[in-house]
Amino acid sequence: MKAVGVLDFGGPEMLRVVELPEPTEPDRGSIRIRVRSAAVNPADIAMRSRRGPAQPASPPYVFGMDAAGVIEQIGEGTDTHLKVGDEVMAIVIPQGSYGAYSEQVVVPVESVAPIPVGTTLPEAATLPMNGLTARLALDELALNPGNTLAVTGAAGALGGYMIQLAKADDLTVIADASEADESLVRKLGADHVIRRGQDFGAQVRAIVAEGADAVLDCALLDDLVVPAVRDGGAIATVRGFQGEAQRGIVFHPVYVPKYARESEKLDRLRRQVEDGQLTLRVAKTFPAEHAADAHRMLEGGGVRGRLVLEF
Repeated sequence: MKAVGVLDFGGPEMLRVVELPEPTEPDRGSIRIRVRSAAVNPADIAMRSRRGPAQPASPPYVFGMDAAGVIEQIGEGTDTHLKVGDEVMAIVIPQGSYGAYSEQVVVPVESVAPIPVGTTLPEAATLPMNGLTARLALDELALNPGNTLAVTGAAGALGGYMIQLAKADDLTVIADASEADESLVRKLGADHVIRRGQDFGAQVRAIVAEGADAVLDCALLDDLVVPAVRDGGAIATVRGFQGEAQRGIVFHPVYVPKYARESEKLDRLRRQVEDGQLTLRVAKTFPAEHAADAHRMLEGGGVRGRLVLEF
């Protein structure tokens, strides 16, 4: 089967089409998907440049955490309402030559859900990893309706899902944006929009004097978001950052593999798309063999929504 990967780590130019053996037949509890669309995420860039988790296996290394496609086979005895031919989306945890940038993947049934009604496969491929990351962050923060959440990197794919899920949870959202992105962030549902920048904390406190109840730091501002949080508040981070203990603030590093087998949560995201609570944003699609161009575009910044590879 065709996949996209690297033989050695480095820049986008290292990506190439590789031939891999077809995956083995799914066993009980697993599903084989013919992948049509795979989203490109910052995590893929980190792994490609070897800034992500160590890869103990031999090359080629295949990346990708979001897949959407058609069920080809269901392992015998698997308990599921899904059936062969269904269009589905799945979260994939890459390891070695296994990743979503492949024509076929075998995944646990708990990692799969139908695509939202009325959406395309490229659109559906943007949801699993980022949607589950946002859901996990909110669950870790454990906020109550009416609490205030501040979001950095709000115009990005993860930030956008976070705003919309937070509003669905009846939270008040303060979100940052450049002047060019302000209308987008307001459309996503933010109650207050502040300018993107290193004075994030001061701008949040200009709205909520005591500080927000929590922050999700999608922009990797790290220590710069601490002043935005009230005493005893919480900060969710997406690259493992944990600041020094101060003012009773609790850090919650968010690792999406924790929710990689939470099909009920993925299916809830599907329903929220169908109900209009979540917006799927595809910035651009690329043929799989042009994956290097997609990586270059994402690394260049300013992408709003997700880039998607098509197989």
